[in-house]
Amino acid sequence: MLSSYLGFCTLCLLLYNVIDPPTTGIQLQRRVESWFEDEAYAKHYDPVPRKALSVHLRHAVVAAEDGRFYEHGGIDWEAIRKALEDNRRRGRAWRGGSTITQQLVKNLFMTTHSSYARKTLEVPLTYLAEWLLSKERILDLYLNVIEWGRGIYGAEAATRHYYGASGGRISRYQAASLAACLPNPRQRSPQRMGRYANTILQRMRQMNW
Repeated sequence: MLSSYLGFCTLCLLLYNVIDPPTTGIQLQRRVESWFEDEAYAKHYDPVPRKALSVHLRHAVVAAEDGRFYEHGGIDWEAIRKALEDNRRRGRAWRGGSTITQQLVKNLFMTTHSSYARKTLEVPLTYLAEWLLSKERILDLYLNVIEWGRGIYGAEAATRHYYGASGGRISRYQAASLAACLPNPRQRSPQRMGRYANTILQRMRQMNW
């Protein structure tokens, strides 16, 4: 069973070098959840090529979610160590240490439900994604599938929903505001993320972006 699952994921990742995912694990999860909710659910998912996405958004998401994205091999063990220390000091789960690659495989093949089994599978899938996909393709896929609100998946759907503009035509500040939503996209909106957006802009400047 496990080998079949990993084989399926491997095939998908190979295909995702040249095509966009038709759906994802989290999109399927949200669809099922909507069957038990009173509010109407509409899915907005429109993957676009790299050139159609703002470079500001690429930079903002890396600065916000995974500052060492281009340096680590999929899992940033140093970031995980620091997150554990921070959480222990605060006495609660304040932040995680997941990389963009880890979040991508979770979105593609799993759900938001946390479990030891999911975390265990996440490790080989993360390294598999790093082996089969380039860093830029990993970031492309992440930006195109990540949840950005109820029924909103990917940067193109998010920018059209929040700003009425395509993903390639948003400002630097708008990009930072969108990136600020990602830790909790179903509860946050870019219009209310001014302070964190400014923090992300500062990180972008420190990274010479």
